[in-house]
Amino acid sequence: MEKDRKNIIVTGAAGGLGQAFALNFAKKGAAVAAVDLVDCSKTADLVKAAGGECISIKADITKASSVSAMCAEADEKLGGIDGLVNNAAIYASLKMAPFDMIEEKDWDLVLEVNVKGVWLCSKEALPYFKKRGGGSIVNISSASILEGNPYFAHYVASKGAVWALTRSIARNVGEYGIRANSVTPGYTMTDASKGLAGDPESFKKNYDDNIAARAIKRAMEPNDIVGTVWFLLNDESAFITGQNINIDGGSIHY
Repeated sequence: MEKDRKNIIVTGAAGGLGQAFALNFAKKGAAVAAVDLVDCSKTADLVKAAGGECISIKADITKASSVSAMCAEADEKLGGIDGLVNNAAIYASLKMAPFDMIEEKDWDLVLEVNVKGVWLCSKEALPYFKKRGGGSIVNISSASILEGNPYFAHYVASKGAVWALTRSIARNVGEYGIRANSVTPGYTMTDASKGLAGDPESFKKNYDDNIAARAIKRAMEPNDIVGTVWFLLNDESAFITGQNINIDGGSIHY
């Protein structure tokens, strides 16, 4: 193992934003553990084809035993864990609805995956960070918490909790040389996002409205997020913790 190489776990890496993280981090010299509830071999193959190093791990981030096994496998196969990107979330399968029309089972599932999953992954990775003498956690929240999106109350609530949890974790782990930060991406052109609006006419309106609200008037792509997350994983941001960076082309200023 190269001394200065970063070994990074990326959850929700079977496709979309997680896959973009895995591929781009590997191109920058990191070794990646691509984690998802489903098979991540496609992501691993893409990384390897680009000359990078990537292992695929199946894990249920809502189950402590599964997350524990995932961290142990990543540690063993990569030679340590330096970074964790908590990207996995329930998003693509959500139906747009006012808060009072959301079913209880859907509310519970979103909070379990999007919040409990972040907590469990961070908790189980902590001993491995301590063993390395430091590390960086980057949690993927959402700009929807700043917008107050009225049709995804469970998702918005979960991502607001991720932001708050990040700050609490940062206070807990700083003494060990470990950092925790979050990012709040805006509406990003992933397959999941494209499917949320339903019919093509609704998608176009949502697409146009998002671009119109931005200072930088173009669509937001996964690669627009990668650089910021990579910065937070690396030593260039060694004195930054407990912070959030909003990435939305200047749609929201806070």
